[in-house]
Amino acid sequence: MPAIAALSTVIIDCADPAALAEFYGKVTGWPVTYRDDDAVHLSDGSVSLGFQRIDGYQGPGWPDAAKHAHLDFAVTDVDDAVKELLSAGATLPEFQPGEGEWTVMADPEGHLFCIAAA
Repeated sequence: MPAIAALSTVIIDCADPAALAEFYGKVTGWPVTYRDDDAVHLSDGSVSLGFQRIDGYQGPGWPDAAKHAHLDFAVTDVDDAVKELLSAGATLPEFQPGEGEWTVMADPEGHLFCIAAA
């Protein structure tokens, strides 16, 4: 089936786009490709990850069925990645489903993401 559209950007609502872009820039190694007072985008050249300011934004709780989406990242060494992500500002929630197949983490504003061995 031919594609109807190509994914260009994933936008994440947040309180501080610059700080969150800095965190995810460390995670992905992607450079900033767009910046204004209310939005910052990172890109690898094929898809962008954007952060958009929402006044009064509060991150999701965990575990909480109200979360809407999360990002998954492949890493070469999960234990090393957890240490690096924690030092970059991520947190490691106590509740960890998946029986060790992946690790749930939260960015500095509480957005969930998972890491798993590549």
